[in-house]
Amino acid sequence: MTVLADDVSIDREVARTRAEQAAGPFDAAFARRFEEHFPTLHGLFRTLYGERADGSEALAEVVALAAASWHSRPLELRARDDLRESEPAWFEAPQMLGGVCYVDRYAGGLAGIRAQIPYFQDLGLTYLHLMPLFESPEGNSDGGYAVSSYRRVNPALGTMEELAALAADMRLAGISLVVDFIFNHTSNEHEWARKAVAAEPGYEDFYLIFPDRTMPDAYERTVREIFPDDHPGAFVQLEDGRWIWATFYHFQWDLNYANPAVFRAMAGEMLFLGNQGVEILRMDAVAFIWKRLGTACESLPEAHLLLRAFNAVLRMAAPGLLFKSEAIVHPDEVVQYISPAECQLSYNPLQMALTWEALATRDARLLQKALDERHALPEGTAWVNYVRSHDDIGWTFADEDAAALGIDAYSHRRFLNDFYVGRVPGTFARGVPFQENPKTGDARVTGTTASLAGIEAGDDGGEDRVILAHALALSTGGIPLLYLGDEVAQLNDYSYADDPDTAGDSRWVHRPRRPARAYEQRTDASTPAGRVFSRLTQLIDVRRGTAEFAGNELIPFHTPHASVVGYQRPGRDAAADRVLVLANVADEPVQIDALTLSGLGAEASDLLNGAPRDLREGLTLAAHGFVWLRVTPLP
Repeated sequence: MTVLADDVSIDREVARTRAEQAAGPFDAAFARRFEEHFPTLHGLFRTLYGERADGSEALAEVVALAAASWHSRPLELRARDDLRESEPAWFEAPQMLGGVCYVDRYAGGLAGIRAQIPYFQDLGLTYLHLMPLFESPEGNSDGGYAVSSYRRVNPALGTMEELAALAADMRLAGISLVVDFIFNHTSNEHEWARKAVAAEPGYEDFYLIFPDRTMPDAYERTVREIFPDDHPGAFVQLEDGRWIWATFYHFQWDLNYANPAVFRAMAGEMLFLGNQGVEILRMDAVAFIWKRLGTACESLPEAHLLLRAFNAVLRMAAPGLLFKSEAIVHPDEVVQYISPAECQLSYNPLQMALTWEALATRDARLLQKALDERHALPEGTAWVNYVRSHDDIGWTFADEDAAALGIDAYSHRRFLNDFYVGRVPGTFARGVPFQENPKTGDARVTGTTASLAGIEAGDDGGEDRVILAHALALSTGGIPLLYLGDEVAQLNDYSYADDPDTAGDSRWVHRPRRPARAYEQRTDASTPAGRVFSRLTQLIDVRRGTAEFAGNELIPFHTPHASVVGYQRPGRDAAADRVLVLANVADEPVQIDALTLSGLGAEASDLLNGAPRDLREGLTLAAHGFVWLRVTPLP
């Protein structure tokens, strides 16, 4: 231990000297944060790179980079850092509401997003996620997830200066800017990629490149095939005959984080974006960022160490910047990425998928089990709960949960895929399959909320399902997230198939351009857009004023009905009033008897209409109906 302490002290002085040579003497704020977080960063670097001769040098360079970034950090953002540090649970407030959109499809460009700020304020947004907006290859770029530069905005959308100005305007409006940080891979057109292929000094091992199939074949014995329609396996061949790792599309090349120079480079990109006013980075494909022969190369321990190391860097130089994880893996693995030291926020793919599962089966037991057993999070973190995203729906529930309910997971996933793409007689859904794999039978589902829920099909329950799904996302805790346009019941856009750049990716069916006509109808109660908008914005308004909806804590509430999911939200004071949520996914009403409700006291208040409820009379849940009731627990 003494040797380790000495090593920390020596490396600290080397790093500080290097940093002050690069950026000048530390000010009091950076010096405090450096002393607090350097030991953590040092320990993580030792674990990740201790066997490399260049590990200590890279550590010193990272600290110098952080110091220089802090030196150039705008004063307004430093003040924001102080505010976030004084209110670390800011993202758990019931006023939080997220929105997500593609800049070009929703508003044409950054100027168009800026013009929409008044609407975003009226809707109640406090968090806006702009889908990939950085420079990327022409044509198919996986929707911008093939990044050619993290420091240049796609010229069709605007400039980095415009993005920084937009972030400032949004802060004044009470809205935090969220962007994607695609850090598992870059496009094959990125400067680093070109230099790596050319074997330029310092870039030779930025990516995983092999001279022949020996190592690729060895790795592919244990790794998944993610996009079989694009290329088999996990590698693609370069023009010179070599093979490079490409987990996703053939033009997305995986970075080699076993090289500390890659860590340093990506830390620099994060800090740059933080200084433009970005407040949350959506960490794309976090499960894939470390490779080890003989494993699935997913969710390895080093992936968590990398996230912790990046966090330590940010705590020094951009402490207001947070991570949101995107890990579409087994639910137990999703939770492993969520902590104040890794990703403070995380998508909740399990709740999203099981909401759709429950609507298809009219059976809420799998969703109830997930809320009972898989909802809890560490203090200082939060779920981002969503009904659907830009991506496909994969049925990521735990097989063991299904087995406990007598459900065969494989056949159940096949049924759900068939149901949501219209292959089951009587289905209300109008989805489209994505990446069907004939070898495994695996597939995912695409479609807008309105089209999946039945509005496109003209099903009588379609609008109710849309509202019910959002009522769950709005009441289970954390940050609820709207895909903008869904609040006015936007439908699938099948024209994607006519564009050669999108025809091969069915996810574009649910990435339509801003539905201008639907927005014009949002106050017209005779239209689906008007009815959905009115009902959804009422839920948002009620949530904003309901203190019990802050945070993530959830207490299960069971009924005898398989179609009913139930839980209580206790708020900050567990002994005070609670909000009881009951939701019925069936196509017919359900009667909740008085005995089931008897432990809650006699009186309740309906949050949606203010009416009193006498729980001694029981209550009726309509088909696809729900209640938010404030109750006072019996002593």
